[in-house]
Amino acid sequence: MTGEKNKKNHHFVLVHGGGHGAWCWYRLSTLLESLGHRVTAPDLAGCGVHPKRVDEVRSIDEYVGPLMEVLASLPGKSASSSSVTASEGSDYLLRWRGSRRRCPPRFTPRPSCLASMSPLSTFQWRNPFESMMDTTLTFDDGPDNPPTCMILGPEYLAKNLYQCCSSEDLKLATTLVTPAALFPEIQLKEGLFSEEKFGSVKRAFVVCGRDCIFPEGMQRWMIQNNPADDVVEIETADHMVMLSEPRKLCDCLLEIADKYDRGS
Repeated sequence: MTGEKNKKNHHFVLVHGGGHGAWCWYRLSTLLESLGHRVTAPDLAGCGVHPKRVDEVRSIDEYVGPLMEVLASLPGKSASSSSVTASEGSDYLLRWRGSRRRCPPRFTPRPSCLASMSPLSTFQWRNPFESMMDTTLTFDDGPDNPPTCMILGPEYLAKNLYQCCSSEDLKLATTLVTPAALFPEIQLKEGLFSEEKFGSVKRAFVVCGRDCIFPEGMQRWMIQNNPADDVVEIETADHMVMLSEPRKLCDCLLEIADKYDRGS
């Protein structure tokens, strides 16, 4: 599919995960734009080239502010727009104020989530912090409370996030990753992904077969507990699927966007 122009042009809003920035979408953005689609990839507050430092971002509202500005600027319901989120970027987007009701009313989302759809408390129990190698955690609220910030270490990036990526992309990541705010006030909230709050949002989950952060079994568990409208799998993708398998991801996203644009 990536070899020819698509009949329908779509607008993809790409949302990065923690510690990353809009830069991590450069391969996928290039492919989508070469096929005539529009791509918007904001840097969330304190990430990428956003002017604020992570320690200056005081709330989840402030963190997702750049994304909300993008969504508010989208045209009416006649436009075809899809939100593609990576890692816990979707947690923050979907949990923002705990309800989709706070999303700009003109946005008709059709998200394709490459993401965790469960509270961080679940991830925390299944992936002990002791296994995070050279990643640095900050506990500003004390050692008995959830961490407030995380800095992904080079070894952890290489072995767990970028193991299927090129050496160039790994080098790019070790150069550009920034501290990631973890917002403990939302980490332990349960019951946010209810049918009442998110049932009207079409969700597609891309299962990454070689993801070491969320192994396939955990991804399937997430899907079982947070049912998606579509599930596709990229068997050879690691956690950074947009860099390890950008063409396959591009094909998946276009197929999903076309399907829901037709009202399927």
